[in-house]
Amino acid sequence: MGEFGVTSEVGELRTVLLHRPGTELARLTETNRDQLLFDVVPSLERMRDEHDAFVGVLSDRGAEVLLLGELLPQTIAHSGAARIQGISAAVSERRLGPRLAAEVSAYLRALAPDDLANVLIAGLEFGELPSGIGRSAMSLVRFMHAPTDFVVDPLPNLMFTRDSSFWVGERFAITRLAFAARGRETSLTDLVFAHHPRFLGTRRAYESRTAPVEGGDVLLLAPGVVAVGVGERTTPAGVEALARSLFRDELAHTVLAVGIAQSRAYMHLGTMATMVDTDAIVMNPQVRRAPTFTVSRVPGGDPDVLTVTGPGEFADVAASAMGEARLRVIETALDPSAGDLPVYGADGSNTLAVAPGIVVAYAHATETNRRLRAAGIEVIEIEGGELGTGRGGPRCLACPIARAELPG
Repeated sequence: MGEFGVTSEVGELRTVLLHRPGTELARLTETNRDQLLFDVVPSLERMRDEHDAFVGVLSDRGAEVLLLGELLPQTIAHSGAARIQGISAAVSERRLGPRLAAEVSAYLRALAPDDLANVLIAGLEFGELPSGIGRSAMSLVRFMHAPTDFVVDPLPNLMFTRDSSFWVGERFAITRLAFAARGRETSLTDLVFAHHPRFLGTRRAYESRTAPVEGGDVLLLAPGVVAVGVGERTTPAGVEALARSLFRDELAHTVLAVGIAQSRAYMHLGTMATMVDTDAIVMNPQVRRAPTFTVSRVPGGDPDVLTVTGPGEFADVAASAMGEARLRVIETALDPSAGDLPVYGADGSNTLAVAPGIVVAYAHATETNRRLRAAGIEVIEIEGGELGTGRGGPRCLACPIARAELPG
């Protein structure tokens, strides 16, 4: 592969995209936190400290860490098209009306790249607009909104960079997020991969504009084998569309559709199960037997014609697809007293591999981390008391862009 490419969840991590929590999280209040998918209003200072420590761990292990908050203004400065596309995705004529939307767009077009990037991430309140906008046009929308109402919504979940995109082979996939509070995140990731000079020449694997597929549901179990969770965030139609795209571009030969509960506690397949070695997976025991369908194409046939078999149990179907006699399954602890089920729901199964057999995990998942070590997995612990308030672990926080290919 070239500079970028990912064919597994466990190959040595070389380059990864993260987003340092910023002003967008300061927008969270007790009134809007549930709508913005947070259980509590976190401490931004402590969250940043935890995230900085996470970055330090990855850097110390030799990974290059790219930060979305730095790449976005660079992209806007480099590309006029990126500027226009970012503003178009952020300013809703349906919400603001045509005249106010036009005035807000003109205001944003005049901002410096750093300032525009901040608005696209952290949002914009009516009280932060210049006083003249919407006044001369007598905008009812401007008059009837409170100063703290949002002209552009903030994106407090942007730190979970795995959800809005993922890489498969040498290509990037832009997903479609199921909830309105997160929908615009994909537009920012798309801008960076499509227009930043660092990614010049990279190609898309997939772009969902219809049925939802979230990156947190996508596991690259082995080269050519992709598992996708079907639950609260990703639909069966989304898996079909993704499978057809991967087959057409010969990026995968098998896609597994794993049925998980339609529940926020489950959220993503990657929340409930992550690869920790080439033949080992840590998972919530309730997912081990999840009904799993195998989607494939007829060899040499039309990639748009799918063959579907199953269902079988997830752990068994995954092992067969990967060419393994069986997977080493390390089950997470479910006893809250063991520290694996804090109020935020992070239960230890959401780990990020930095190399085969070496993972980053939240320190509060004490019993699961003990089980991982007993199975021969090296566990690098990070604090996640504040990061976990958005219900995401180390894997959710990181979008691998380059991993070493596995031998063989």
